[in-house]
Amino acid sequence: MLDLPDEVYNWLVSFFQDRSHCTYYQREVSPVLDITASIVQGSAVGPAAYVVDTADLNVVTSGNELIKFADDTYIVIPATNVNSRQSELNNIHR
Repeated sequence: MLDLPDEVYNWLVSFFQDRSHCTYYQREVSPVLDITASIVQGSAVGPAAYVVDTADLNVVTSGNELIKFADDTYIVIPATNVNSRQSELNNIHR
């Protein structure tokens, strides 16, 4: 848990609410869709938000590994732990 001043907390809540995105590529524009993740790519606050979001994210099975990047996370599960795949995905979903 982070001890943030109310002003900072309220600003962050406001920043992440009601955001949408579209992509422009070769003169084509995609439909505008709501952003449902708490990381806004390309924003100044994105990397810090990612660190906060993933700080307490850990594997539940010994031998598995999480590799965290600036905007992505990989679960590495060796063949000996293949049966732990669903529990790892459930953990991340929670």
